[in-house]
Amino acid sequence: MAFSWTRAIAKALAPLALAVCALHPDAAMAAKNTDPCKTNAKSAACKAQQSKKSPSAKKPASSKSASAKTSSARKAQPAASKKAPKGGKQAVARSGSARKPAAGKSGKGGKGAAGRRAAAAAASAAMPPPAVSVRAEAAALRSSTAYVQDLESSSVLFAKNENVVRPIASISKLMTALVVVDANLPMDEMLEITDDDVDSLKHTTSRLRVGTRLSRGDMLHLALMSSENRAAHALGRNYPGGLPAFVAAMNAKARALGMTNTHFIEPTGLSSENVSSPRDLARLLRAASQRPLIHRYSTDSEYEVEINKRTQTFRNTNLLVRKPDWDIKISKTGFINEAGECLVMLARINGRDLAIVLLDSQGKLSRIGDAVRIRRIVQNEVALASLQSGG
Repeated sequence: MAFSWTRAIAKALAPLALAVCALHPDAAMAAKNTDPCKTNAKSAACKAQQSKKSPSAKKPASSKSASAKTSSARKAQPAASKKAPKGGKQAVARSGSARKPAAGKSGKGGKGAAGRRAAAAAASAAMPPPAVSVRAEAAALRSSTAYVQDLESSSVLFAKNENVVRPIASISKLMTALVVVDANLPMDEMLEITDDDVDSLKHTTSRLRVGTRLSRGDMLHLALMSSENRAAHALGRNYPGGLPAFVAAMNAKARALGMTNTHFIEPTGLSSENVSSPRDLARLLRAASQRPLIHRYSTDSEYEVEINKRTQTFRNTNLLVRKPDWDIKISKTGFINEAGECLVMLARINGRDLAIVLLDSQGKLSRIGDAVRIRRIVQNEVALASLQSGG
């Protein structure tokens, strides 16, 4: 009886359970899938649950890609640094790109490298092609006066209009240097550029601003190598007795050297009243060659000085000092309208020390081209002898 009653109750409840399931078909599934990530992996609930389970899960997926990029960039840095030039002040930045080197320093790229490339290009452009003969080389000279003397034998190897007395422009600075060096003034004494050093005659510009302070040695270096007029004037102004005493010393030195056709009225060469002759300038070159400081300063290709807490690079006005096939002992260029382009050098050619004087050349690079022609003329000694004899 009991058994029959239990079965009767079970049969009665079964239709009710089926009715509940029919009315709510997702109820069982919802109870089974309580994990929100299984329902929607991108939902906010899923991300919240992940952050509770693991701290490492707090980083979004995008951070992994960013980390990978940073890692690959770091791995790429050694490869990039290997490509940097030797000597290297080119530091590699954190982003992997190289910083630009400081501009204006010699041998460091930037403006310094650009300046050297421009100077090399200008020097190459000034090289004239060889002429068919020594006579043709001589005819091609663009300097109205050309003079070459062997300083050991005093023999004149080449001369064109040598019997002239004319303005010599900044060639005057060789005498300025000779007076300064022979006065034995302290080269480490600081001198200052003042308004008195500003060119009021030709109104030329200068990179040495009023107030610039440099040592006497630096002033001399820039006057000889870069033909800085303010530096040359400051040297004369700071001579014992001032500028008048300095100019008197320049003329006294000229007389002592036997420069009978030479006269100076100021130390820069901006005045057309500073005059000389080719023979006298050969004497000046000989005297200057006996002062090692003038040799070194006049033939330096470039020089750096610190002006107002900034390093500036100055370059030689004679492009030939950068040419390895030239052996130049003394060099000085000059230009004013009255003098034309001028160049004097003491150069060793064919084992001989030769004084080369080129005055009143027309065209900015013509004096360089004429120096190249003069060397080719004197190197061909047989043809030169024939030229001198009138053959």
